Amino acid sequence: MRITCAHMSTASGSAAPPSQIGGLRDKAVTTATHLGGRALHSTENWLLKYSLVPTTPFLPLDTFDWVERAERSVADVQAELDEVLSHREDLPNFQDISVDQKSISDDEGWKTFFFLAYGYRSEVNRRRCPKTAALLDSIPGLVTGFFSILGPGKHLPPHRGPWRGVLRYHLALKVPEPASASGIRVGGEVAHWEEGKSLLFDDGYMHEAWNGTDSVRVVLFCDIIRPLRAPADQVNRALVKAIGWSPFIQDARNRHEAWEKRVEGLRWGNSN
Repeated sequence: MRITCAHMSTASGSAAPPSQIGGLRDKAVTTATHLGGRALHSTENWLLKYSLVPTTPFLPLDTFDWVERAERSVADVQAELDEVLSHREDLPNFQDISVDQKSISDDEGWKTFFFLAYGYRSEVNRRRCPKTAALLDSIPGLVTGFFSILGPGKHLPPHRGPWRGVLRYHLALKVPEPASASGIRVGGEVAHWEEGKSLLFDDGYMHEAWNGTDSVRVVLFCDIIRPLRAPADQVNRALVKAIGWSPFIQDARNRHEAWEKRVEGLRWGNSN
């Protein structure tokens, strides 16, 4: 659902200022997202009865046979990440792309570099990081993939994902020392990233993350469709596809494309 500027006006009948229009649009998208989230949550207990993998906070890495291959690709992905981080100040804050993230981050401490999300693909970023894009293309059931960059001292407070029909995967690309100063708590269980290694967890549990160091922490952040038995698998895939057409995703796509236009003049090592 898009809210067009042409029909918004102030009480006096004059056109609403851009800041007011933007605020109303953000509020509409956030409200739609919350309502959609409640509807999704109501079906989760039924869905999880059909899960072919554990429903625990953290899952064993051998849940997916591609994890080992992803870890073998770390050096290639890190090399492309280094080029991205050379433009760190120009990268979008997560809440600038996904307005729903304002509830957990409202500063410059959480930056992103998107490759795909719920059917939307950033062809520009894929060209900038072709080896990372190729790795993502090789992951079955991939829903979302991006670099998640936590700045020094950044803390993401407890929150939960919108839908347990997907699982979250982190491939740790940059983990500052001491590694024990950064971590993630999922459903009361704590884990720490180890550079070049993976974490797999269910973000439907309440979770929080922090970077207690003075350098950036970066992971390749992916959402993967949860393996399910029929008929839940078919229902889940239909819902994931529907999410791609939601106001939340469409607004994020528009915001990301606006960011791409703002930075299209920058020189990137892998740009065409």
